[in-house]
Amino acid sequence: MKTLTSSILTVAIAAGLMQSASATSLQPVLSASSGITESAAKSQQKIDKINEQVQNKLQEFRTVNKETDGLVVYNEQLEKQLASQLAEMEQLNLDIDRVSVIERQITPLMIRMIDGLEQFVSLDVPFLPEERSNRINDLKEMMGKADVAVSEKFRRVLEAYQVEVGYGRTIEAYSGLLDIEGQERDVDFLRIGRVSLVYLSRDGSKLGRWDEESKSWQALSADYRMHITKGLRMAKKQLAPDLLTLPIKAAP
Repeated sequence: MKTLTSSILTVAIAAGLMQSASATSLQPVLSASSGITESAAKSQQKIDKINEQVQNKLQEFRTVNKETDGLVVYNEQLEKQLASQLAEMEQLNLDIDRVSVIERQITPLMIRMIDGLEQFVSLDVPFLPEERSNRINDLKEMMGKADVAVSEKFRRVLEAYQVEVGYGRTIEAYSGLLDIEGQERDVDFLRIGRVSLVYLSRDGSKLGRWDEESKSWQALSADYRMHITKGLRMAKKQLAPDLLTLPIKAAP
């Protein structure tokens, strides 16, 4: 009995020693396992962080790539616009060259037109002499101005011609001074186109007409006074248009 008890005790002690030894030998393994788990967790965190960074970079790349595509389209459109503008500039240069040629040709023409107009006025019936002379002098002065475009110069020359042409189709009354028998007097002039230019003094005592053949003023009989007075009132819109009896030069 003593021997059995001793054996059981021996087995128990041996088992305890074995369990203690086993626990002691597993501790490093457990510690290593815990370290591995912790290290794995940290590694996963790093992986997650790196993955997040990669995703961010990928998104940035996609954004930049999209912007780049937009820039490519924009640049292509810009190149088309530039090409169109260059073509327009080339055409403009050609037009400028043509304009320069036209300007060189048209300036002498305008000078001749002004000279011709001046000669025409000097030979024409002498109505509104100061106004017509001033218009021609203004044209001559304008031709020497560099700040006036050639197109504007040409427009004004044509306008002067149109005014002169218009005189042949209108009736007009205006006042002025006229030398009558060596005495300067206030008179009312009546112009009927270019076919008749007559005058009547303010007191009605003197009346006459321009004789184109002799280039001088000729006195008229008192018989024309009523007709000239009527014509003056018609020209001033004081009477409705009506027939007038006035002296004119007969066609040859």
